[in-house]
Amino acid sequence: QVQLVESGGGLVQAGGSLRLSCAASGRTFSNYAMGWFRQAPGKERDFVAAIARSGGNTNYADSVKGRFTISRDNAKNTVYLQMNSLEPEDTAVYYCAAHFTYYSGSYSIRSSDYSYWGQGTQVTVSS
Repeated sequence: QVQLVESGGGLVQAGGSLRLSCAASGRTFSNYAMGWFRQAPGKERDFVAAIARSGGNTNYADSVKGRFTISRDNAKNTVYLQMNSLEPEDTAVYYCAAHFTYYSGSYSIRSSDYSYWGQGTQVTVSS
């Protein structure tokens, strides 16, 4: 089992920044690719960003490219999502998720590949 706990959400004005953190426990963190997903009211859960086990490979949804940055610190068992130039359309509950993989450079953008999920943290961007 992997336990994931997100933090760092909140209310911010458009153009502002937030940094989300996701602390992992329970299994060897460096064996898992990590992802961030988000779900707005009445919508499906969407992919935001992913990072490989090693941290060397990342991938972003087109809607956040150039504004969001995913990173990880395997020594601290934590993955981060730095969100800049926030827009009202970024308002959602943000979830981190863990995906076991044997390959250090791989990641996934499919939510179905992720076995473990956090409880989510609310991000609200006001216009």
